Amino acid sequence: MSLINKMLQDLDARGGQPGLAAGAPEIKPVAPPERTFPWLRVVLVAALVAVLGASAYMAWRLKQNSAAPPAAEVPLDLSKAPVAQEVPVPQPAPAPVEPAVAEAAPEPEKAEPAKAAPEPAEPKVAAAAPKREASVVKREPAKAVPKPVAAPKAPAGKVETTTQRAENGYRRAMASLEDGRVTEAIGNLEGALRADPRHEAARQTLISLLIEAKRPEEAIRQLGAALALDARQPAMAMLLARLQLERGSPGIDTLMRTLPYAAGNGEYHAFLAGALQREERHREAVEQYRQALRTAPQNGVWWMGMAISLQAEKRAPEAVVAYQKARDSGSLSPELLGFVDRKLKQFAQ
Repeated sequence: MSLINKMLQDLDARGGQPGLAAGAPEIKPVAPPERTFPWLRVVLVAALVAVLGASAYMAWRLKQNSAAPPAAEVPLDLSKAPVAQEVPVPQPAPAPVEPAVAEAAPEPEKAEPAKAAPEPAEPKVAAAAPKREASVVKREPAKAVPKPVAAPKAPAGKVETTTQRAENGYRRAMASLEDGRVTEAIGNLEGALRADPRHEAARQTLISLLIEAKRPEEAIRQLGAALALDARQPAMAMLLARLQLERGSPGIDTLMRTLPYAAGNGEYHAFLAGALQREERHREAVEQYRQALRTAPQNGVWWMGMAISLQAEKRAPEAVVAYQKARDSGSLSPELLGFVDRKLKQFAQ
């Protein structure tokens, strides 16, 4: 069919040639054929039509658009038109249509008007058909272009939970820390804790950053909030008490609130004993040192601390034993070892 369309386009392009225009008037007023025309001419025309029809069929089967000879391009359409109308071609009986074909055969270019002889408007329609097909072919590439697909929208109505919000804030803070933006990290951690005050990692990181930034008041506030939510955090209590001691507050109340949850924690008992000793509460300090030494009997610093409180309680024999154990532990620094030796010499005099 593409070959036929090409031929129709060629015919349409030649529509303005003088030869074609002159031929059209000759075909329209053709008079009815006379019965005395030569039979030999009719037979030759019929044979020519059959040959042209066979060649058109072979050309269509092989789809050789460019291989078809230029001279055969126009007759292809000529052959199709008469063959469709001339079913009894093998029979040489005269028919009214054959004279028109006989006259049109010598001039292939006039075949298109002969096709439209029954209705003069048909040649224009046939010529316009390939134009419409060509326009359709031209539009096809534009239709084939894929349209951009819009990105899928996030599902509406999905609410972020407080736990997710806190975790996201903590991750943003970690990313800010990696880039060295400490102030931004602190803000993200505070936001995470507002979403979920029990986010331990965010709380611990925030307290550490506040201490490093020399903002102890804010660190104390964060530590107090953590212990108010859960007092079972000995490490938090020790850190808060240390900050309180540095600012002149005893910190004993903080340590005593968490003491029930620090059983078996020698560091915690020793730290509480030292705080009690600073407040001259030596009897309680001695008891806390004993608790601490049960977990680490070779800790010379704790033996020395207990000896100081025993001496303050006027319990000299027990103090000497404690000083001696501190000296024998082998874990004292030279300065502390010298202090213990002096105390032993005092008791020896």
